[in-house]
Amino acid sequence: MALIKTVETGLYRIPLTVTLSDSTHGEIAAFELVTCRVRDSDGAEGTGYTYTVGRNGGAIADILRREIPELIEGRQADDTEAIWHHVWWGLHYGGRGGPPVLALSALDIALWDLKARRANLPLFRLLGGFDARVPCYAGGIDLDLSVEALLKQTDDNLAKGFRAIKMKVGRPDLASDVARVQAMREHLGSGFPLMADANMKWTVEEAIRAARALQPYDLTWLEEPIIPDDIAGHARIMAAGGVPIAAGENLRSLWEFKNYIAAGAVSYPEPDVTNCGGVTAFVKIARLAEAFNLPVTSHGAHDITVHLLAACPNRSYLEAHGFGLDRYIEHPLVLDQGMALAPTRPGHGISFDWKGLAQLARQ
Repeated sequence: MALIKTVETGLYRIPLTVTLSDSTHGEIAAFELVTCRVRDSDGAEGTGYTYTVGRNGGAIADILRREIPELIEGRQADDTEAIWHHVWWGLHYGGRGGPPVLALSALDIALWDLKARRANLPLFRLLGGFDARVPCYAGGIDLDLSVEALLKQTDDNLAKGFRAIKMKVGRPDLASDVARVQAMREHLGSGFPLMADANMKWTVEEAIRAARALQPYDLTWLEEPIIPDDIAGHARIMAAGGVPIAAGENLRSLWEFKNYIAAGAVSYPEPDVTNCGGVTAFVKIARLAEAFNLPVTSHGAHDITVHLLAACPNRSYLEAHGFGLDRYIEHPLVLDQGMALAPTRPGHGISFDWKGLAQLARQ
């Protein structure tokens, strides 16, 4: 087996073509991309990445540059499980979440990309393979758009081939949220998959009231109605709101997902491969959900996550996220009749435009 030789880190600020907004983070004009390139002693390379909504990217990059190389240099590159545990516990006392687990996620993605490339297999096949065609929705970050602009955005997404849509809720008044969801439902027609995302905006009682008010509009799920720390509150919303709940983009480990699932606090577990611990953790979370007969969805990083859901028999929808990398990768996500197609190139198949990214580099 080849040994890990070098780790190279990049930090970039990616401007968005349109300013996005949600109920918690406000206006978002750019996001941070943190990359991790691992090379082995045979010269093979794997690439991983994580991202932020605009802050703390420097802390993540610093961990990848200063802490992780010392922990992994000279280890067997294929030993993803052993490396994951070694890095997790090596960073645990000063980490256990936050920047360290985002750094670990980027590293783990790079190692799995390297492993799949060495095996000359697409990542989803290395992970077992289930179905290369994955249902996909357009994840709008659109809280402050007018209803007219919201419907125009939706028509643009339908023209791109999406057959499921997510919109933001969590405006200052519930009546405005309800009116916007009603407009979307009338625009899309009955039976069309529609999700709504509150980005942790409400209290438990507010969320129950909102869920009940949105019940007539047949939401596939209501996402992140309250803060991720309140597991019992999520369970109360599940019991009293009458709408399925998706949550997990702000959970940082397999064990946090275990606590949610065991408490009956989530309908659609929603890990993000770039912050839950990488491919190693994402696959375990998906299998945990399967054991509880729950469908798993995803958050962010769709160019990688399409592989992970393509290996999951209990997958539901892949999110095509607003923080897209299409301008900086060679092969953007391909849609066919509402289905995302897992690439058949070796590894995860993402080839970055490193020269283009260099113009956006941060120290």
